[in-house]
Amino acid sequence: MEQTVEQKLKALYELQSLHTKIDKIRQIRGELPMEVSDLEDEVAGLETRIQKIKTELDETEDAIVNRKNMIKEAQTLIKKYDTQLKDVKNNREYDALTKEIEIQNLEIQVCEKKIREHGFEITSKTEIYEQANANLELRKGDLELKKKELETITSETGKEEDGLLKKAEKASTQIEDRLLNAYTRLRKNAVNGLAVVTIDRDSCSGCFNQIPPQRQLDIRQRKKVIVCEHCGRILVDELITQENAEN
Repeated sequence: MEQTVEQKLKALYELQSLHTKIDKIRQIRGELPMEVSDLEDEVAGLETRIQKIKTELDETEDAIVNRKNMIKEAQTLIKKYDTQLKDVKNNREYDALTKEIEIQNLEIQVCEKKIREHGFEITSKTEIYEQANANLELRKGDLELKKKELETITSETGKEEDGLLKKAEKASTQIEDRLLNAYTRLRKNAVNGLAVVTIDRDSCSGCFNQIPPQRQLDIRQRKKVIVCEHCGRILVDELITQENAEN
């Protein structure tokens, strides 16, 4: 059985009323879900950064160990060449061994320079690492507080919201697709989520522009779906609020 225009308007207003209640619950939560999400991203980013710095510190420590081993090897070779110098038989052998000793001494100097550079790098990165860890603990604390705040609000309003969502879903099935699509589009484009509004003091309660007397009369007769000439919202008369409340 096809609905009358009056039934369609009442169904639209009922759906709007349910959605408005849902919107108010979500306003109570405000931007908490976004704040929690942002903090989670920040914590994850800090953890990734800390792990990267830790890896770099480990690699630098390994590089120092390698340089120290290279120094030991060079020192061992120098001792060996020094011993061989005592048994040289000609200038060519002497020059060759002296050259090898010089090369190993240069190797030691290079390694010592690199060890100092790595030491400065470790000092600098350790400060960054410790600061990042301190920041991580702070942000984790902030995240925990925000999560608890969100959980408290959600637990207080979650059941009510779920009930309203089920009612809204059921109410949507009572509205023909064409009107439901128009309603959804209007709600999406409206800042306050109002797609269906009443007459209030001879004006549209959505945009507050005045409605001419004849148009008000047409709205109250409920013989056709009428939209505001200024904002495009669906208009219903003020009595429909009482009738829906009684039903």
